[in-house]
Amino acid sequence: MNTPIKEHPANPFEGEAPGILFGLPMPMARAMKLSGERIGEDRAQIRMGFQPDQANSRGDVHGGAIASLLDCALASACRSHDPTAFGVATIDLTLHYVSAGSGDLIATAHCERRGRSISFARGEVRSEDGTLVALATGTFKLMARSPAQA
Repeated sequence: MNTPIKEHPANPFEGEAPGILFGLPMPMARAMKLSGERIGEDRAQIRMGFQPDQANSRGDVHGGAIASLLDCALASACRSHDPTAFGVATIDLTLHYVSAGSGDLIATAHCERRGRSISFARGEVRSEDGTLVALATGTFKLMARSPAQA
């Protein structure tokens, strides 16, 4: 998965307000300092700004925060073909923690297969210095959004 950031598509949602992630309102994105950096072509990239509230007892980023970051990134990759038309629900998420994460973390994800209603994705989290922090795979249900929700 180690796709350099520069190879991911640009973000048509650049400059979104806090609490909006790739066009969808998500209050958790504000609370976790998530910002969508790139989306499109079955890929998504999200940055999580470090906050002391996300730290574990050692001062590293808590595994639960890393799991949430990966969940958002994989879900975003699954709806990257039309980000404002679809929401997703997580069916399954499997994580493998590789090393401790500190500072801002960057998740990149790729939708491996998209069916009519179910999609499969994989992704990773790296620290800003490139250290691999975690790997994930997930299964997601695509749900069309009504025009009032978009």
